[in-house]
Amino acid sequence: MPNVMIRRNNEGQLTLYVAKRDLEENIISIEHDNEETWGGEVTLADGSSYYLEPIATPRLPITVRAKRMISVGE
Repeated sequence: MPNVMIRRNNEGQLTLYVAKRDLEENIISIEHDNEETWGGEVTLADGSSYYLEPIATPRLPITVRAKRMISVGE
């Protein structure tokens, strides 16, 4: 499970950065995004998905551990 950094870019969109893969993509959906719970399955603009253990809504930027989810057909 790699460490990933999640932040807001200059346009205000959430982005996920994976240093080991030198990958930075916009987050297009996040399973839990409310005042009490944040995280779960995160889908990126390139179609890949990661799982973040749900936590209380954090201050950004934040570095967390993420598990890459395997899509059917990979």
